[in-house]
Amino acid sequence: MVKNSFISVIPQEEKEENKGSVEFQVFSFTNKIRRLTSHLELHKKDFLSQRGLRRILGKRQRLLAYLSKKNRVRYKKLIGHLNIREPKTP
Repeated sequence: MVKNSFISVIPQEEKEENKGSVEFQVFSFTNKIRRLTSHLELHKKDFLSQRGLRRILGKRQRLLAYLSKKNRVRYKKLIGHLNIREPKTP
């Protein structure tokens, strides 16, 4: 497993000043999701990590839904940078 192999799309100075922004939160959740996914590929029976992954996925999904309602342009730009699929809408 390769640790910290994820490339930052947010410049360092933006990280310092906007840690509470929706984009930064989604970015950090995405890094956690990718790390946990690679961990779960090796440890298939780690059920606590699976639960944590589901919680983080839910948080990211709620933040993305909020951002898509408030500012569709920022939402599309963020999804493009992070290579995230757009959630299915019923």
